[in-house]
Amino acid sequence: MSTTATTHQVRVLAPAGDRHDEILTPQALDFIGRLDAAFTHRREDILKERRRRKDRLVSGTPLDFSIATSAVRADPDWRVAPPAPGLTDRRVEITGPPDRRMAVNALNSGAQVWMADFEDATAPTWDNVIGGQLNLLDAIERRIDFTTPEGKEYRLGGNPATIVVRPRGWHLLEEHLEIDGRPVPASLVDFGLYFFHCAQRQIDAGYGPYFYLPKLENAGEARLWNDIFVLAQELLGIPRGTVRATVLIETITAAFEMEEILHALREHSAGLNAGRWDYLFSLIKTFGHRTDFRLPDRAQVTMTAPFMRAYTELLVRTCHRRGAHAIGGMAAHVPAKDPEANAAALAKVRLDKEREAEDGFDGSWVAHPALVPVCREVFDGVLGDRPHQLDRTRDDVHVTAPDLLAVRRISAPPTPEGIRANVAVSLRYFDAWLRGHGAVALYGLMEDAATAEIARTQLWQWLRHRTIDRDDLLAVIREECAAFENEQPDALVTEARAVLERVALDRDLPAFFTPDAYTRHLVRRQEARA
Repeated sequence: MSTTATTHQVRVLAPAGDRHDEILTPQALDFIGRLDAAFTHRREDILKERRRRKDRLVSGTPLDFSIATSAVRADPDWRVAPPAPGLTDRRVEITGPPDRRMAVNALNSGAQVWMADFEDATAPTWDNVIGGQLNLLDAIERRIDFTTPEGKEYRLGGNPATIVVRPRGWHLLEEHLEIDGRPVPASLVDFGLYFFHCAQRQIDAGYGPYFYLPKLENAGEARLWNDIFVLAQELLGIPRGTVRATVLIETITAAFEMEEILHALREHSAGLNAGRWDYLFSLIKTFGHRTDFRLPDRAQVTMTAPFMRAYTELLVRTCHRRGAHAIGGMAAHVPAKDPEANAAALAKVRLDKEREAEDGFDGSWVAHPALVPVCREVFDGVLGDRPHQLDRTRDDVHVTAPDLLAVRRISAPPTPEGIRANVAVSLRYFDAWLRGHGAVALYGLMEDAATAEIARTQLWQWLRHRTIDRDDLLAVIREECAAFENEQPDALVTEARAVLERVALDRDLPAFFTPDAYTRHLVRRQEARA
């Protein structure tokens, strides 16, 4: 890759793209450099601590609520900051990558919030990363209209959703930006570019810079983000406390520190979200070595499972006790052409949202604009004219550590159909990801990195405990590769298979598939340019 822009700290290692100079200004790169200088070592410490804690759990250390932070949980008086403008009513939130078409559709969908996702729904090609920043800038400036090659026009309506940005997690690096010969943490790139260009613009529009924080494992990681917010606001002269952040509780360890996470971010907190798919992935990744944590087919692990009920009810109770919004999980169904199949899918979505609204959630996620009316109707029925139900403190909820870890109550061996489904989804998703697409409709569901992580870690777990035979699994992979090639002759089947076998069949489970796939993508791009 060639260097196309330089500041005294940050080098851009990528060819110049259309309008990239509007985002990669010397001032913006200098801002990222300042954030990197202040926080990159703490990020490295966080990753080391993650590995140490995982080793402790594997060696038998029990997972429980911390005695050291019991005072935070016991103190009845502290509260998070009041809801910021545009975040008071969050009954429907739509999520998706910040590509131009999705941006217009999401902002016009009728949802109260659009989560522009640089993480699980975005394959982090350089064009996607910088193009996404440009689309957010254009959306805020209300100049994001476009026309498809077929002549269909997309225009921004008069009451767009509030924008909330999800940066990539701490485990990822941005290889196209370099400081002192090393890549910059991807979290700081996504946060820093958006904050530098859009924070004041959002304030001027009557809102603010709002974020979703992914993959946090403990309150210490929340404190790091809080310190980043403080410094970023100070550097740009923005009043402290203007930033708001919602934390996704999508790791099993974070479920034991919900109150501590809210406390660490309290002046910048906008609540918690039940990131259900990554939560299941984290559970397998953390306890996959134990037979009592063996999950059945993904389709059989519903939100009515006792350990999932404990997790979501604790989240609502924790949030409302501290004056924070509780946001429910993703409805991933996409519209089907068959009317009966579509009606059945919408019925499942309705039941899921009814459970969340009745449990006390203040809103929930959908992956497709067609699901917005269903979700809104359900929450309208419970909320009425109220913007939320923070008054429902759920004092009836009492969740213990065993409740959160009671996976064995639904444990079952996989079915042949479940094994094949995981292989089929993994191959097709990895192919799409390597092509630059992070959110893909497969078999009636919107799949992203989180659901792909569940699929491949389940395969690893079933192999680990000899629930499935390795040779039998390899035979299924060969069959599904052949079917995929017939279905899509130009698919990157060989590369997708290599990713799957690396992240699902190795003896040691990789923490995430994305670093391996990202490296393969970069190599592929370099070979294409050679």
